[in-house]
Amino acid sequence: MRVLNYLELESRLERAGIGTAHDQQVEALRRARDAGADVDVVESPWRGDGPVSGLLGGVGGALAGDGALREYDVAHCNLIGPGSVAVARHAKRHGRPLVLHCHVTSEDFRESFRGSNAVAPALRRYLRWFYSQADLVLTPSEYTKRQLADYPVDAPIRAMTNGVDHGSVAGHEALREEYRDRFDLDGTVVFAVGSVFERKGLTAFCRVAERLDHDFVWFGTVDSGPQASPTVRKWTSDPPENVTFTGWVDDKPGAFGAGDVFFFPTKEENQGIVVLEAMACGKACVLRDIPVFREYFEDGHDCVLCEDEDEFAAALDRLAADPDERERLGANARETAAEHSLDRVGDRLVDTYAELLDDA
Repeated sequence: MRVLNYLELESRLERAGIGTAHDQQVEALRRARDAGADVDVVESPWRGDGPVSGLLGGVGGALAGDGALREYDVAHCNLIGPGSVAVARHAKRHGRPLVLHCHVTSEDFRESFRGSNAVAPALRRYLRWFYSQADLVLTPSEYTKRQLADYPVDAPIRAMTNGVDHGSVAGHEALREEYRDRFDLDGTVVFAVGSVFERKGLTAFCRVAERLDHDFVWFGTVDSGPQASPTVRKWTSDPPENVTFTGWVDDKPGAFGAGDVFFFPTKEENQGIVVLEAMACGKACVLRDIPVFREYFEDGHDCVLCEDEDEFAAALDRLAADPDERERLGANARETAAEHSLDRVGDRLVDTYAELLDDA
């Protein structure tokens, strides 16, 4: 079977979690194919050089003409924009199974960019319409599945882990000293990885840092354009003395190598691939106690879940003083990450596509 696994705006999302999720799907399917599965993946739907030439070739089909898109058996879209709408219309028109992957909800859109909270209610209505077109909606967690059911989305919904690409963080130990020297980090380093948003817990990260003596570092893109929120501008322009915002780093393993305790006080996640990446590196993780983390992780076993800044500060101070506890949590975290291997994800995706084709 030929699967169209599509992420529009791919070049702009390569640093985002959605881009990572899509790349992991493609890698998981490649592994499944190498293991003998009957699956071939194409990532671009357009017959021409891109969406403009492809859509112009299909003008007669109202953005979904026979000449616009390549041949495929199953369409799997990872974003919600006009390119994905065109693919969805084409799939429905030609009776081909359509999988829409929910990486965007109105809840996780909040507190991301300037004005995102005002847009979120309208986005919710759009997502209800968009996801309802699918033959199957995939969500990264049961938590997100419940959210879509409440919209309500009128389509079957199935939870499936994004998984974690262990290879993407391989070699992190070898980069430890280089990255610690580059950013002047010393002692037990508390760190986060990913784009800097308030939704990711920016204010909590900085306020907790102000209460402790350890080095705190956040590896990830900091928006400085008009879309940046006032909160991001405030903290990144004048951070606490012990907090470093590195901006984008080319070697992701270096970020995980430099840090000792992964601190992620995010307010909302559909799963949190970055947590699985930290766990794959054997890092002790201190996370906010939100439903999606309760679904996948166990407090005191492979992470520490905290409800407020007092608990965050106490947990980080305790772990900084106890390397044996950091090692215990990290070892258990590695085992948790192993349960989310891309080999397992690939098998589940292939089985899902085959099931949809059988039902078509």
